[in-house]
Order: sequence, then C-alpha cells, then structure tokens
Amino acid sequence: MKKLPNLLLLGLLFLTLLVHAQTPKKTPTAVNYGNNAKNGHYFATRGINLYYETYGQGNPLLLIHGNGGSIKDYRYQIPYFGKHYQVIAVDSRAQGKSVDTSSVLNYEMMADDFDALLTHLQLDSVYVIGWSDGGINGLLLAIRHPEKVKKLAITGANLRPDTTAVTAEGYKMIAEEGAKLRAGVQNDAAKNTLKLLHMMEVEPNISLSDLRKIKCPVLVMGGDFDVIKPSHTLEIFENIPQAYLWIFPESGHGTVHRYRNEFNAKVQHFFTHPYKKPNWIDWEP
Repeated sequence: MKKLPNLLLLGLLFLTLLVHAQTPKKTPTAVNYGNNAKNGHYFATRGINLYYETYGQGNPLLLIHGNGGSIKDYRYQIPYFGKHYQVIAVDSRAQGKSVDTSSVLNYEMMADDFDALLTHLQLDSVYVIGWSDGGINGLLLAIRHPEKVKKLAITGANLRPDTTAVTAEGYKMIAEEGAKLRAGVQNDAAKNTLKLLHMMEVEPNISLSDLRKIKCPVLVMGGDFDVIKPSHTLEIFENIPQAYLWIFPESGHGTVHRYRNEFNAKVQHFFTHPYKKPNWIDWEP
C-alpha cells in the first residue's frame, strides 16, 4: 500500500484533534449527599426509621450532624474520609429523613439510636465525628456505650444549656426563632423545629463526672468566636482523661465548613496516630 502524502497525514491528524477538542467533556455528577438513593438505607429502630448513607471502605466512621441539620452538612467531609474509611452518615432522629412524630426528644434517645444502628451493622468499635449537637451525641455515645467508640472528634459541643456554656447571641437566636415559629402556622414542620429548639433550651445535662468516664481518646474543638464559649470547650477538654484541644482562630460555629481542609487533615491525623500526652518541654519533635 502506498504511503499517504505528508500533507494528508497532517490534515487527518488536525481533523482528529479538532473533533476531540470539540467533543463535550463529561463533567462528574455531584453527589446529592443526604438524598442519594444509591447509598441510602433505612433502619427501623425505637419507633422510627433511621436514615443513613454509606460511602467508601475501611474502618467504620460515624458522622453525626448538628441540630436541625442532615447528612448534607458533611458534604465536605464525606468525599475526603470516604477515601480512607467506611463512612456512615446519619440523619439524627427528627431531622433530615429520619422522621419522628412523637413529642418527646432528647440527646440520650439519639445516642441510643446510633448504638442500635451500629449493633445492626455489626460494628463494635467506630471512629466518630460530631458537630454541634452531633458532638453532644458523640459524647453521650462514648459515655453510654463506651465499647462502640474507638476515637471521637467533636466541635462546637456543650455539656449544659446555660450562660457558662452558650453565648448571649446563641440564646437570642433560639428565643427569636422559637417566638417566630409559635406566632406562625403550627404545621408539622413548625412543631418539629420547636421540638428541636426546646431540646436545646433544656439540654444537654452532662455531668463532669460522666465526662471523666470516657475511655476513648477525644479531639475537642471549637471556634474562638463560637456560639459555644471557648472557656466551656476548654472545660470539656480538661475533664476527659485522654483529650486534645484545638481552638480554630477567626472562627465561629462553622468550623467543619469554613476550615474544612484543616479540619479534615487534623481529624485524620488524630484518627491515625496513637494518643500521646506530650511533655510540656516539647520543642524537639
């Protein structure tokens, strides 16, 4: 067969490159965390259907969101930790897709829900990340079901609902939101939100003696301008036998989002390194 002239070869090459350049590239589909049928599951427990999604493989990691939130609040953590762990992201009772029509709600109920879920999944020891109310739930899970928690990372959690723990801005927000809802139409959504707000008004009530019972290592975090006072975050750190403290500078309550890269890296380091209390004279590595 005769060789094609060089000009013809160059022309064919040019056309191939042109067609390739003009072919629209497929963009990756964004995962709809919290509403992902492919990864979503329901678990019937304690009068509700608890909704959760699973991602990745490896050691199990439980993600617990804050008050009024859902799985999607961890949209910056699931892709990162899904590369290293089997991530189990849960909609807490009465939030997200975990509908709860009862009038009673407390943090202990939610902690026991997570314990039941882990038992259902045949997981006896998991890593846990808890943000805000999720941090409270993480502490209670470690207190009430210590065998279930290998390591716990919390940010923006509190032990009690008073002025020693929560800022004036936090109380004002809860009061204003509650007043607005009570003055409006009392539909199911409004009643559910009022139930969640009331829980924050009267709970949690975790004693320091219970905190001292926690056996697992805990990374205690918060923002320096958090709705949870840094002095209270320090109190939590000081009363857990194996704990580290990290206060994010220039940060409010949204540490998981605002400082997501630093948050993810620091928590991953905490999970993958053994707990070790450093000597105060630690200028050498």
